[in-house]
Amino acid sequence: MIVFGSMKTISALTAVTVALLVGYGTARQPFAAAAAFVRKLYRSPKHAIFFMSLLLIMALNKFELRLEAALPVPADLTRTLAGWEGSWQGVLQRALESPWLTLVCAFFYLVVFQGFMVASLIVYAKAGNDRLYYALCVALLLNYLIAVPFYLFVPVHEAWAASPNIRFLMLDAFPSFETQYRRLSGLDNCFPSLHTSISVTMALLALRSGSRRWAIFGVANAVVILFSIFYLGIHWATDMFAGFVLACLVVAVGLKVGAWADRPALRRKRQPLIQDEFKKLAPSRLTDS
Repeated sequence: MIVFGSMKTISALTAVTVALLVGYGTARQPFAAAAAFVRKLYRSPKHAIFFMSLLLIMALNKFELRLEAALPVPADLTRTLAGWEGSWQGVLQRALESPWLTLVCAFFYLVVFQGFMVASLIVYAKAGNDRLYYALCVALLLNYLIAVPFYLFVPVHEAWAASPNIRFLMLDAFPSFETQYRRLSGLDNCFPSLHTSISVTMALLALRSGSRRWAIFGVANAVVILFSIFYLGIHWATDMFAGFVLACLVVAVGLKVGAWADRPALRRKRQPLIQDEFKKLAPSRLTDS
């Protein structure tokens, strides 16, 4: 079932998904929440710096593909790291394959994955949960920073490319994946799985959001994506385990940095100082009158 004709289709569906998720996460009109997010970036240099740092590191992922092409090709480590797994993904595909399941998995892999990422930033900023906003920015940044060297020097090919018994089911929903989406993700950029690490990262932070509905969706999104990377024939279990460990690491660091960047203790210290200044001014105002 062909649904994704081009990257423009994916971008449009992602925009709609972001709007729906922001409305779901804030229980407010999504465009008002997005406008509030933009205003916050404009008014808060700290929010803007974290956000721009995140955009820059994501751009590095695209630059990595060019750098990879310019560097000497390292030895293919697919057999070393994942060869022991065989082709169990093919067994999974043959047992469960259906057009609708392929469509759902492709939709989560291509659209919901990035839509939830953007929506999470807006939802946390709108809720005033600066700690989680900063934590998510840092965690996503670290995901890319840590994964890129592996993509350069530890090349592991996707499962379907290494085994004739595994089909690349993504092509059933997005036939031009290899010519369009591949510019964002190299064939040998498999270890660790960024779809695993980022989706688990978002789920772990959603569990700390204080919103039960947001936490439920975050966990459900991660579960579907973890299933999808195997069902679609993309990743090995080795990639998934490495991505899971990476997610736990970056979330721990992100929460610490988020707590530091938020610094509620400093805000509590500033308040008495402001009140003291008003107390000093009050007598003089009474005298003048």
